[in-house]
Amino acid sequence: MTTTSCPAGASEGLVAARSRAAAHRLWRGRPADPAWARPALLGLLLLTLLSYAWNLSASGYANSFYSAAVQAGSQSWKAMFFGSLDSANAITVDKPPASLWPMALSVRLFGLGSWQILLPQVLMGAGTVAVLYAAVRRRFSAAAGLIAGAVFALTPVAALMFRFNNPDALLALLMTVTVYCVLRALADARTKWLVWAGVAVGFAFLAKTLQAFLILPPLALLYAVCAPTALRRRLGQLALSGLAVLVSGGWWVAVVELWPASSRPYIGGSQKNSFLELTFGYNGLGRINGDETGSVGGGGRGPGGGGGAWGETGLGRMFGTDVGGQISWLLPAALVLLAAGLAVTWRGGRTDTARAAFLAWGGALLMTAGIFSFMAGIFHQYYTVALAPYIAALIGMGATVLWEERNRLAAAVALGAAVAVTAWWSYVLLGRTPGYLPWLRWAVLAGGLAAALVLVLAGRLDRRLARGTAAVALAASLAGPFAYTVSTLRTGHSGSIVTAGPAGAAMGGGPGGRMRGGPGGFAAPGGQNGQNGRMPALPGGSAGQPGQGAGQTPGQGAGPSGGQGAPWGGATPPGGAGQGGNGRAGQFPGGERGGTGGGMGGLLNGARVGAGAKALLKKDAGRYTWVAAAVGSQNAASYQLATGRPVMAIGGFNGSDPSPTLAQFKKYVAEGKIHYFLAGGGMGGGPGGSGGGSAIAGWVAATFTEVSADGATFYDLTAPAK
Repeated sequence: MTTTSCPAGASEGLVAARSRAAAHRLWRGRPADPAWARPALLGLLLLTLLSYAWNLSASGYANSFYSAAVQAGSQSWKAMFFGSLDSANAITVDKPPASLWPMALSVRLFGLGSWQILLPQVLMGAGTVAVLYAAVRRRFSAAAGLIAGAVFALTPVAALMFRFNNPDALLALLMTVTVYCVLRALADARTKWLVWAGVAVGFAFLAKTLQAFLILPPLALLYAVCAPTALRRRLGQLALSGLAVLVSGGWWVAVVELWPASSRPYIGGSQKNSFLELTFGYNGLGRINGDETGSVGGGGRGPGGGGGAWGETGLGRMFGTDVGGQISWLLPAALVLLAAGLAVTWRGGRTDTARAAFLAWGGALLMTAGIFSFMAGIFHQYYTVALAPYIAALIGMGATVLWEERNRLAAAVALGAAVAVTAWWSYVLLGRTPGYLPWLRWAVLAGGLAAALVLVLAGRLDRRLARGTAAVALAASLAGPFAYTVSTLRTGHSGSIVTAGPAGAAMGGGPGGRMRGGPGGFAAPGGQNGQNGRMPALPGGSAGQPGQGAGQTPGQGAGPSGGQGAPWGGATPPGGAGQGGNGRAGQFPGGERGGTGGGMGGLLNGARVGAGAKALLKKDAGRYTWVAAAVGSQNAASYQLATGRPVMAIGGFNGSDPSPTLAQFKKYVAEGKIHYFLAGGGMGGGPGGSGGGSAIAGWVAATFTEVSADGATFYDLTAPAK
């Protein structure tokens, strides 16, 4: 047998030729695309990356609750696997840990810091734009994909959450991947794409539990009806996809549930140390009906039946004063274009992929928005980032389909109507912050309505004039969200409840807007709800008086709305007195700079840790499993981030989880595992939650010596009171 070989020069030339071909494909894109399409896509991705990464460190540790868990995961593989709040594995966050894994790996590689924590979310934002473009471009056009990508990137709540460390960024990316895979499966009934969709949903479940399942009913029904294969095969494929969901999302659940409870962290957010209880209770049905055991003051309906502590429910919720500026700029247009797109494609037949695309994205939008609108439990404005990919896809597809049909009067009228309703709605939204660029609302209204009128005649216009009108219409439609997005990018955001846009952009009812009195008299800082800024009694401290947060000296610390009395207690929130909720950057734990963002911005911030308190906790820290313990996660997270040492969060996020019990805490103290107890902190036991934090705080105060540092009160658990 003989062999032949290429000369070295020929081999190198072949490699170089292949490299040039690959580079050409990357730059040129698909042969059917116009020459400008791929450069435009790459430019959009680059702009998204640069804009989302700009000023990133202004947010400091962002949500210190999750940042502390990221820090713990970077120090302990066990903590990373379970999503523990501290590396000693006392208790987990109240979500599964998938969203923490990329951040923890980043911190392991590059060290602890704002960029290392938040950059993975920026990359997810650019990735979502890329997947969205690919999904829309595949059946429609490059222009449709680019419009969809740009609309998504310029959605204010997307610019917020893809620069923040909550689980919603990963969830939105995986939901977009899910729809993309389903559309690929609908094209030729290939099983692998439906299985990949199931895998994406499974990992989305590990990011934010049952919210990942909201879009499953419309997508499953769509595939069962419209896939181009026999019904029996369609049902079999759906079963395989369901199995993929179960395996990809259930493996972690099975490990946690089978792992001996004595050797793993307590499952935060649950009352019985069970992830399944957390999934179907506090993070599941409790969000729908408001029955959230252990919540800080759950939802339910108000006296008029329309809302509760988390805002008004009903069809208008996505357009209300506290949510509208986050997500709804193009929502009316998306609904118009969904109806028009279905009308144009309806005669395509059962397996028509264009109609299927409108049904997929539209079904996902309607299902998710419907649940958000009527859920009576905990609801935050930033949840609406889940809607952003669906709205963006409908805008891109609908606008280009109607543009192609503009010679038909009905299509031209529908296109003009979408632009007109967007201009009017932008005018309304901009009017809710009258001091913010007052000229813009009139420019948007005038430009949008003028372009809408001309678009009705688009089929009869000269091509150049028609394209110019389309450009004006697009600019007018995106001007409002663009302005709010720029304001979002310019501002640091920290705390557990953050909002996009300029100050005052989200001042409606419910936490994160204007808080209402919830069960137990929970009131907003600053005296709202007629309670003069008083807060309920906190574990280990007295009820906060005006100007006095729990565990603080009078006059120390302002609440996030500029009022006084800090619900987190123990220390001044980032930004110091008088800087909450105004977008100014304040000193963040560990020396980072942080701000509270627009609107209410940084409600439930962590504490500012002074040098004296930091030195106190770090002294002899190596001798203890936990350098300190505190009721609730916010103070615990701040001191942990500042010291780099584990701090036990008694009762988890709300301070209402039965972990540890008083007996367990006494045992830890007797064994010398905890050095200090931080007075104050925590939100207190929520409805049905444990009051163990109060019992622990009372026992500590009666038993051990009090120590002060930087205005915060500690108890030395190694020094009994005399």
